[in-house]
Amino acid sequence: MEKAFDVVILGAGPGGYVASIRASQLGLTAAVIEKDNPGGVCLNIG
Repeated sequence: MEKAFDVVILGAGPGGYVASIRASQLGLTAAVIEKDNPGGVCLNIG
């Protein structure tokens, strides 16, 4: 299976979260790649 995205975002922390929302607002398709838990270090570890 092959998919194409307009934007690929590395990291689902605060910056990646905002970038994915903005891409969607602009009508773009986005893929978010995260190696750990979504939310980043601040949300999950403190």
